[in-house]
Amino acid sequence: MASRHVRALSLKKTKLGETDLIVTFLAEDGCQIRAVAKGARKPGSRFGGRVEPFVVADLLVHEGRSLDTISDVEIVTAHAGVRTDYDKATAASVVADFLDKVSVECQAEDRLFGLACATLDAIEGASAGSLAALVTAFLLKGLAMHGYRPQLFTCASCGADTGESTLFSLESAAPLCEDCASHGYATVIAPRVVRDLVSAYMRARMVEVPGIEAPPRLVIDAFVLTRGLVGYHIPARLKALEMYASSVGDALR
Repeated sequence: MASRHVRALSLKKTKLGETDLIVTFLAEDGCQIRAVAKGARKPGSRFGGRVEPFVVADLLVHEGRSLDTISDVEIVTAHAGVRTDYDKATAASVVADFLDKVSVECQAEDRLFGLACATLDAIEGASAGSLAALVTAFLLKGLAMHGYRPQLFTCASCGADTGESTLFSLESAAPLCEDCASHGYATVIAPRVVRDLVSAYMRARMVEVPGIEAPPRLVIDAFVLTRGLVGYHIPARLKALEMYASSVGDALR
């Protein structure tokens, strides 16, 4: 049975039998790995907290017919401060849920792992008031890596500068100018000031996102637009994002 060493981020775990876990990871190359951690739920298991969500670890994985098996785990970054803080854990759960839905076994996207680690690092050191901005920036960058990068200032239909137009097409991930706004596109409201903030999030490194100053209402509007894009283009229900959306306003008050 072949084995390999992999650096990976733990996304979620599922009970298997009485004592085992199936753990879903995002590998360093962007591929998804699902592997069994045998005996992980037994008291004193050598896996312990090493396969908890948000942990970055070096794994020794043995290949199986249907599922791989983990035989060794060494923690690289624990992100313990994320798991022990409710607000941070809720934000990080959006990250993990998105990665679980968009990553695919044997389909590499190596930028995704770096983005994920940078986001969790930023969340761990962030204040509660910065979490919504970090979640929004992560989702925007994740969408862009999967081919849905928003075009924020030119018309989805004719390519003209949209200026202060407020209509935004989720399908095209771009705004509409006034002349094209009546052409039957499904639109949401996204004023220029919201698109400016979204653009700032997309250009910034994750560590820089908390330093982007914006009124709480504007941060919420950027999050709402981004959530709409995710809902339109990602063909899976993101329960963690739905839960986070219900509380994001309170977090910014």
